[in-house]
Amino acid sequence: MTPSPAPLGGFTAPDATVDTGPGIGPAAAPDPGAAAAPEPGSDAAPDTVGERGRAVGAAMPGHPVRDYAPYRGNGLRHPRQPLVEIDGLADPEAVELSGPVFGVTDVTDLDADLTRQHAGEPLGERITVSGRVLDRTGRPVRGQLVEIWQANAAGRYAHHRDQHRAPLDPHFTGAGRCLTDDTGRYSFTTIKPGAYPWGNHHNAWRPAHIHFSFFGSAFTQRLVTQMYFPGDPLLAYDPILASVTAPEARTRLVAAYDPELSRPDWSLGYRWDVILDGPSATWTEEGR
Repeated sequence: MTPSPAPLGGFTAPDATVDTGPGIGPAAAPDPGAAAAPEPGSDAAPDTVGERGRAVGAAMPGHPVRDYAPYRGNGLRHPRQPLVEIDGLADPEAVELSGPVFGVTDVTDLDADLTRQHAGEPLGERITVSGRVLDRTGRPVRGQLVEIWQANAAGRYAHHRDQHRAPLDPHFTGAGRCLTDDTGRYSFTTIKPGAYPWGNHHNAWRPAHIHFSFFGSAFTQRLVTQMYFPGDPLLAYDPILASVTAPEARTRLVAAYDPELSRPDWSLGYRWDVILDGPSATWTEEGR
């Protein structure tokens, strides 16, 4: 697991909620009134999404509360105080929040192809991940900076804090970025990540996933989430995914195989559209 890259510009500052890397991902929590969660320190693993432990607490619309007991690593990492909003008129230094971020020349095609960033070919199943970034009315969000980071095909991140006994790939770093086009579309070529153990409970394994970050026009505007793959048997056992208690919201985090995006003799295609706000918004780590 690896930590997220430093923010570079963005949509809404995340205050916590999902695994972002080696032991630093914050987490969210569930709906009130569900079954009791495993006791802290218990080896009990969730059987299926939502069937084991849902912590009690009120959730904001579209977001679970943060104290989701089955995600044990969340305990000391989520904010316990209300977020502070900055008054740009009262604080003269707040002008920096709307300062310049990335220009088009800062992002190249090579950034979006994680299989061409080194001298050799990375190992694993080559995939194309593409979709559109939309607002609540379905309009495209143009010029959006999209960043991804992920484990390699063996389930290991190129990061010193990941000590999983799986091989590193010298030809795969696992980080990329691109800008959305005029239709709101982004596209990455990468390697399908492997599952990895993460120590949350007995025999805990994270399903294959790719971390996504969406930036707006300021350094504090950032949304972070994860994309999962269809048909993964580990989805039903993942406390992080289970913390998103609304079934339709969980479904929106899973990409769809799309043969139209597959490239003959080159890569399998997955489509994953992202809605930034509104009732059909893609669940993110913002958690407000």
